[in-house]
Formats: sequence, C-alpha cells, structure tokens
Amino acid sequence: MATHKLDLGDFDEIDYYLIAIHTSLEDYRLAYYINQRLPINLSKSKDEVQISVKEGETNFSRFYYYDNENAVSWNLIQNKSEVLQLNQGSTQNLFSNISMEISTKVYLLPEFKKADYFLKIDNTQDCMNALNIKKHLTEIESVSTVYSVDTNKIKSKNNLIF
Repeated sequence: MATHKLDLGDFDEIDYYLIAIHTSLEDYRLAYYINQRLPINLSKSKDEVQISVKEGETNFSRFYYYDNENAVSWNLIQNKSEVLQLNQGSTQNLFSNISMEISTKVYLLPEFKKADYFLKIDNTQDCMNALNIKKHLTEIESVSTVYSVDTNKIKSKNNLIF
C-alpha cells in the first residue's frame, strides 16, 4: 500500500501584493482619491476586519472592490485602531472610587506601526504594474509616503486573512 504525503508548503504561497500608505487623510477620503487615480471603485465594506488582542477586540475599517474582468480583489485597510478599556480602581488610594477609560492603540500589522493604511491587492499576476500603482498613489496630495511591503517580513500574516 502506498503512503501519501501532504506538503503544507503548497498552501503557504503568497498571492497578494501589499502597499503601505502614510497619510493624514480619513479612510473614506483616501478611498475617494484612490478611486480617482486608479481604475477601481473602492466602497465601504460592511465586513470590517476584526482582531482580538490582549487589550480586547477592535475593528479596522475596510474598503473593498472586486474587478470581475481581471479577477482581482482590492482592499484598503486601516492599520491603526483604538481599544477602550474600563479601568476600575482596584487599589486603595485617593482615586480608588474613580473609573477611567483607557485608550490603547492597536495595529493590524504591528511591524509597520508608522503606516496608516494598507492597500492589499489579491491575484495580482494580471493586474496593473506595481510601480504604476505606487506612482498614482503618490500623486494624491495628502499622501506622504507609499512603499511596497515585503510579505516575508510580516509576522502577523493571519491578520491579513479576511
């Protein structure tokens, strides 16, 4: 009887392209400007990216577009979010009767804390040239920096599965 082995390395293949965007724009405004520069139509997704961290659960806004002609999906995802924790005074001190809300910043990809948004492009083999996409993104007035992310350096790849 023959023994069959399953190589899990086949499922580890990365078939997306990730671009980091540094900007002070709100997510909806950035999506609007990207729609003007690129031949896509990003729209707000009802399915936000939800992440559970030790501080609690948080949601990251997501804009989505699927290109039927090229079978390419585009996702604009927020990288920074805040988790609110209610801190009850547990020690006996002057402020023990006061409960405070503590806000903690949480990142979709903690390795890239300076990036404000990520543009994730799935199935990019037949897609526009990556340099062309970055060039169009840098033309947006309030975007300060755009660069490609080396997907091999991402430690929290599971956060990009949605």
